[in-house]
Amino acid sequence: MADEGNVITDLDLDSPVPNGEDTGPAAGVISQYVKDLSVENPNSPMSFQWQDAPQLDVQMNVEADQVEGEIHEVKLRIQLTSKHEAGTAFIVELTYCGLIGMRGLPAEAMHAFTYAEAPRILFPFARRIISDAVRDAGFPPVMLDPIDFNGLYAQQLAAAQDTAQAEPAGNA
Repeated sequence: MADEGNVITDLDLDSPVPNGEDTGPAAGVISQYVKDLSVENPNSPMSFQWQDAPQLDVQMNVEADQVEGEIHEVKLRIQLTSKHEAGTAFIVELTYCGLIGMRGLPAEAMHAFTYAEAPRILFPFARRIISDAVRDAGFPPVMLDPIDFNGLYAQQLAAAQDTAQAEPAGNA
């Protein structure tokens, strides 16, 4: 028989609270969805015969809007353009969104979750949609490289602080 003296019975857990009465800080994705998707194949069928390596241009932007109260919509906008010497092979534009719920967080944490963590969560899904759209347009799928949204967020905060600390122009 096992020695029951080694069994931990007091985990110091608070008793569960009914749904809606939990007031601790929380943040998470409520839902995610494609808000807008556009695929252009302007030079088909000639573009399928082009042999030169394409120049891929990727533009990305993160936006957020408060929907109501504790719910925000985070938009990940991605535009992928493939250009050859003969012209544009394809353009894919995607706005992929997530409804984000945040409760009980300080303003700095809400801002960081909105512009760093939420895009990190949404990006793999947007990446797959872009890849499928390119493949469905008749081209080899494009797998976008992973993005360090937390690192980019930290860089933008540092740049904003440097700009705020810089002396205004004209005041030498």
